[in-house]
Amino acid sequence: MNGVGFIGAIIIGIFAGWIAEQIMGRNHGLIMNLIVGLVGALIGAFLASALGISFGGWIGSLVISTIGAVLLLWIVGMFRGRRV
Repeated sequence: MNGVGFIGAIIIGIFAGWIAEQIMGRNHGLIMNLIVGLVGALIGAFLASALGISFGGWIGSLVISTIGAVLLLWIVGMFRGRRV
């Protein structure tokens, strides 16, 4: 997350985790959204740099973090199985 700072990374992580849970149809709490969003940000940033995609600022960080968080939830869902 380039240029957003520590507090900005936390805020983006919460939003990215929340958006990812809405997309994937899950129901988590605030802390889990933060964890999913921050880990998703790491995954998204790794994939973006590997693919040569540059991003910056709040919007770019949010988009990349959300994509990484959705991917993380999808992978975890494959291993755990989806609970109804």
